Amino acid sequence: MSADKTENTVKSGRQCRRTLRVGLLGLPLAASLALLPSTAAHADSIRDQQWALDAMHTREAWRTTKGEGITVAVLDTGVDDEHPDLAGNVLPTKDMVGFGASRGDRAWARHGTAMAGIIAGHGHGVNNGDGVLGIAPEAKILPVRVILEDGDSARSKARSTRGNALAEGIRWAADQGADVINLSLGDDSKSAHPEPSEDAAVQYALKKGSVVVASAGNGGEKGDHVSYPAAYPGVIAVTAVDEYGTRAAFSTRRWYATVSAPGVDVVIADPDRKYYEGWGTSAAAAFVSGAAALIKAAHPGLTPAQVKRLLEDTARDTPTGGRDDSRGFGFVDPAAAIREGGKLVPDDLTSASYGREYFGSGPDPVKEDDGTSGWAAPVAGGLGVVLLVTAVVVWRGGRGRPDEFVV
Repeated sequence: MSADKTENTVKSGRQCRRTLRVGLLGLPLAASLALLPSTAAHADSIRDQQWALDAMHTREAWRTTKGEGITVAVLDTGVDDEHPDLAGNVLPTKDMVGFGASRGDRAWARHGTAMAGIIAGHGHGVNNGDGVLGIAPEAKILPVRVILEDGDSARSKARSTRGNALAEGIRWAADQGADVINLSLGDDSKSAHPEPSEDAAVQYALKKGSVVVASAGNGGEKGDHVSYPAAYPGVIAVTAVDEYGTRAAFSTRRWYATVSAPGVDVVIADPDRKYYEGWGTSAAAAFVSGAAALIKAAHPGLTPAQVKRLLEDTARDTPTGGRDDSRGFGFVDPAAAIREGGKLVPDDLTSASYGREYFGSGPDPVKEDDGTSGWAAPVAGGLGVVLLVTAVVVWRGGRGRPDEFVV
């Protein structure tokens, strides 16, 4: 597919914002991340376009910590530990699938690398001034491969034989002492339902002290179906907003929404060494995982329940009434959470409770279907989860036509 130059050119700053959009909506076991070509842009425009860094008050938070000493487990398709924006920040991968594409294959580690960059990218070049800068650039990423990319020829096999990979990966990450577990994935189809083994794994991780963050779902234009693992008790479920704080139309509206975070026009890194601009609640969850890493670095004694409450209590742009299903308690603010966290006395982990009381006041009134059509055709595949992000290329250091990419 080719793209019109005028729709995809990315200039330094905010003058030229792409209007072309590529959609995603997952069925059970699926997700899509489509990449379209654009003209090359100057490298410094990558950092210029990372609007989330300012919106989340990261520079204020970094006066206290940049996440040093914290490990964030990224349960995904794998992470490229050799990417210049992540080199030195990535621990050895644990592969819960055991087969599929490997380094050098196009269908390898693309979605996971994107999420890792949002969380702990440190940039590269002189003074790390180029590339993607994450929310917690001094945190470590622990990659746990629990799903294969859509373009992986082994994905069908993984669907039928490795459906327990997510539950196993959550438990394994918790046993390694992961401070935060990022789940930028989920099933928000009509047939989505809780899996007891996954629910039990989440509760196990919470009791071990791991903060668990998940994407709320990309079903906002397809019925707002409940998404798992976002809906499991104790999970910090993240919805997506744009740079103006407006709920993204695709973002699922449900009772379990905890906070909102950037999920539109988000710059992401890729193993191909190009950069893409995308949207989805996957990205929003990764931003909140980075925020949780900063909180844990500043206040290591806090429990997952305390971190969750801090994020709720310190969120900005609070909806009328204090909370709604579109944005939870408001827009995530790690700097404010760090300040307030200093006033808390750490709870005893052994007595912490992770029940539904942490999900707010319950569901909003049922909204009528506005009749809008979906923004992409459903795609099937995966390991009992869907990955929720879609993107277009914003900088690649050269001309050419990148492969279409579906995670």
